[in-house]
Amino acid sequence: MEPNSEQTRAFVPSTLPPLMTGHWLMRQEQAATDRTWTRVVGAVTWLKSTYEANPPAERDDGGRAYIALEHKIAHAMDSLPRGVDVCWVHYTKSQSLISFSVVCCLNHHHPGLQCPLPPA
Repeated sequence: MEPNSEQTRAFVPSTLPPLMTGHWLMRQEQAATDRTWTRVVGAVTWLKSTYEANPPAERDDGGRAYIALEHKIAHAMDSLPRGVDVCWVHYTKSQSLISFSVVCCLNHHHPGLQCPLPPA
């Protein structure tokens, strides 16, 4: 997105999720200090607690519908230090779709986007 384009000016104040997770960085007014981490462990702890508070639906046949939490955590611990965003999405037991992400700053795929809340 071009910083001064009409689409960008409409996107920034919107509450709709972006098509690319890194574009969350453009929404500086929506950033929150309680969800800004300087260490990967803090971000992964938030992912894990959000997952555990909203567990995925189970299949009727008892099989696993999603990869194990341990594998998700291992992937996040590998990806985040390299500036690659992590997004977890699944259907909950109530059949609602939940999506939660950690967006890196500096971002590997969007190196020109500034951090909305740079680390102190």
